Amino acid sequence: MGVWELLLVGVVLLLGLCGVLVPGVPGSWLVWAAVMWWALKDPRPLAWFVLVGATVVLLLSQVVRWALPPRRLRTGGATPRMGVYAGFGALAGFVLLPVVGAIPGFVGGIYLSERLRLGRHGEARAAVRTAMRSGGWSVLAELFACLLIAGAWLGAVLAG
Repeated sequence: MGVWELLLVGVVLLLGLCGVLVPGVPGSWLVWAAVMWWALKDPRPLAWFVLVGATVVLLLSQVVRWALPPRRLRTGGATPRMGVYAGFGALAGFVLLPVVGAIPGFVGGIYLSERLRLGRHGEARAAVRTAMRSGGWSVLAELFACLLIAGAWLGAVLAG
């Protein structure tokens, strides 16, 4: 697979990661489709292992999402700005503290967004609790699964 094709797969992965944060966009399926495209174009055993792992991780994340309460983010006070902060926080946490850092990064991004909006620590903490209860855990489960898949893909590409 050429460099341009790998770059295009990476762009689709990034679009999928962003799509997880946007309601109505099938972000996790874009991530899975990008990995499937890569595995079909580069049929090595490692690529197939990553595709099978991505499928299992996405199915598990769907089970977790179905077990959680339904998303009511708008009624919980979530804004698009909060989603951007949460997404960047999760990505930064995933990179700085591999894998497990996505969880505190996501919550920290929501906190930072609310702290800048509300100005006080206590109000920001209460807003984070409300956001996480009104569907934040569901978004975090899906985003965490997609970050795991993107990380596995990147590791497989770099391993060659």
